[in-house]
Order: sequence, then C-alpha cells, then structure tokens
Amino acid sequence: MLAHPSASLVPSASSLVNARAVKGVPGKKTDVCDAQWLQQLHAAGLLKKSHRPDKEIVPLRYVMRHRADLVTQAGQQVQLMQKVLTEMNLKIHHVFSDVDGVSAQAIITAILAGERDPQKLAALRDKRCRSRLEDILEALRGDYRPAYLFVLRQLQERWQQLQASILACEQQLATLLKAVEIQAPGPLPQAPWQQRRTHKNMPLTIPIYEEAWRFYGVDLSVVPGIGGGLLSILMSEVGTGPQMKAAFRSAEAFASWLAVCPENRITGGRVLKAKTRKVAHRLADAFRLAALSLSRTNDAMGQYCRRMKGRLGKAEGIVAVAHKLARIVYAMVTTGQACDEKEAFKVTPSALHKRLQNLQNQAAALGLQLIPA
Repeated sequence: MLAHPSASLVPSASSLVNARAVKGVPGKKTDVCDAQWLQQLHAAGLLKKSHRPDKEIVPLRYVMRHRADLVTQAGQQVQLMQKVLTEMNLKIHHVFSDVDGVSAQAIITAILAGERDPQKLAALRDKRCRSRLEDILEALRGDYRPAYLFVLRQLQERWQQLQASILACEQQLATLLKAVEIQAPGPLPQAPWQQRRTHKNMPLTIPIYEEAWRFYGVDLSVVPGIGGGLLSILMSEVGTGPQMKAAFRSAEAFASWLAVCPENRITGGRVLKAKTRKVAHRLADAFRLAALSLSRTNDAMGQYCRRMKGRLGKAEGIVAVAHKLARIVYAMVTTGQACDEKEAFKVTPSALHKRLQNLQNQAAALGLQLIPA
C-alpha cells in the first residue's frame, strides 16, 4: 500500500485517510498512540476514505507528475540561459518570443560553434519571425567571454537532455493511456482549431482531445477555458468517467476534494471561518489557470468571471470561477450531456429579485425612478 506524505494508513481497512482529520489527539503523541487512535476511529466508523485512483490510473498519474517536474526544470534552464545571454549583452529575448524557440536555439547553437558575425547569425532565424532585421542585428552584438560561453553550453545541453526525457515520458504516457480499457462512444466531433489549440507545456505527441473523448464520452473542450493541459491532468488524477462518478458522490464532493469551495467552520450557528483549504493540488491549480484565461472572453463564462472578480476580489473570484468549471465538468461527465450555458447560468427568481433591487437602489441614489417597459 502506497502512502502519501499528508495521509495516514489504516492497515485493518487498507484505506488511505487524511491525517488532517485525525490530528487532534490529546496527550503525548507517539506512533503507538496514533495507531491506537486510528483503530478506535475506524472501529467507530469516523474515518473517511480518501480518493485514490484505480490501479490502471496510478502509473499514469505517477508518470504525468514526473513529466510536470521535468517541464518545470526545463523552464528553469531557459530562465538561466536568458540570464547568461543578458550578461553577454545579447538581447535575444527582445527580438524573439521564446529563448527555447526555433530561431533562438539555432542562433545559440551557432554561437557555441564559434560564429560571431551578426549577419550570419540573423540569417538563421525562422521565416515566421516578425522582428525587423535591424533590431535583430543590434541584439546580436554581444560580449563573448569564455566563462559565459561555458555556462551557456552547459545550460543548453541540460535543456536538451530534459527535452529528450520529456519526449520519453510522453511515449510512456501514450502506452499507459492505451492500456486503459474503455471504449469511445464514436468519433470525436469536429470543432474549430481555436477550441482545441495546443501549447508546448502539454503532451504534444499524444492526442489529448481524442483520449479525453474516449475517457469521458463527452467533448469537454467545448467548455470555455478547458484545454488540453487541464484534460491531461484530469485524466491522470481522476481517471475515466465511470471511475470519477464512483469516487465522488456529487459535484459538491468533487469541488470539496479540489478545495475550491469554502470550508465553513460553524459553532453555535455562527460562522467562524469560510475560506478555502490550503492544499497543494495539481488539478485544482489547472482549474484556476483555466479560470484565469476567461478574464477577457466575451461569452457567458467570461462575464461570470469578471462579475465574480468584481464582487469578491481577483484571487477569490478566480477560485469561484474554478469552482464553477469543476461543477460543469462533473455534470457533463456524470450525465453524458453537452454543456448548456442557459442551464449553467440560468437566472433564478431570487437572483432576478436581487438584481432588480440593486437597480432600484442605484436609481434612488441618482434621484431617478425605474419604470417597467
């Protein structure tokens, strides 16, 4: 049985429970006392089993988390390369969008090979580069000290090694995804490229959208903000649609597991605290990033995002939108129905009454009066 750093094991039930729920043990704490306390709680039925994916999903989750760590390390090497280039007075990041892009890497490789002529270095840029030639030539006049070149060479080699490791991880992920036995309901529906765009931090060699369609039976990419990065994490952390439905009894339980909903602490009918739990959750972070991308969209989800940020604040509003996205994803997966914005953002009578009351208060403050049309 695998153990998590923040969880305790109950051997008699072979369950994984959260140590946060059983940390209040009076008296001197020892391993023996903790074991006896867990046994008593389990005998009384007071322990809740924590979520753990099925056996076929656990290796997928492990490799996906390892790939995320490699992506983080590769990003650090890119930042260090940019730092060395700045010390060399090479402003490559000013004329190229990415230091790890095709043009920048070709120029860095040529510099390490001994090329110093700005004209020849600028000729290595990709044909899609939009920067002016004059700006590129000015950015390539640098100070080529041996110490700088030595560090830059090591950083590029380390970055290339990480890229090869990431590619190997993606090949292993493709094998693990194929091992999950679940049939797709049919071919993936057609969609515009803007809906299923890719970025370099998601597994590019894996058909993420096709695999998500096979896992869940619905096209989750139709939801604004849901992209391939979130879908890859969702598949590796939760599993298939039937597994997700069996693990979480409701959308509320799914949002509570993600820690994107308030944790109300009430005593005597009075709310002492209503903030979200502070947990390190990869899927919750992905939902927050998806919510952050909706700040400037013109659809109903974007309007909801701006409304929540204006009402609750920027950070709290992003969490509220992440909560909304999580509930929509759970509803689509468990019901098998497509996303309906009218149902997701329907106006209840109480909300309509509250909106009308706010308008009347604003009109009264301006010395005006509302008249029904």
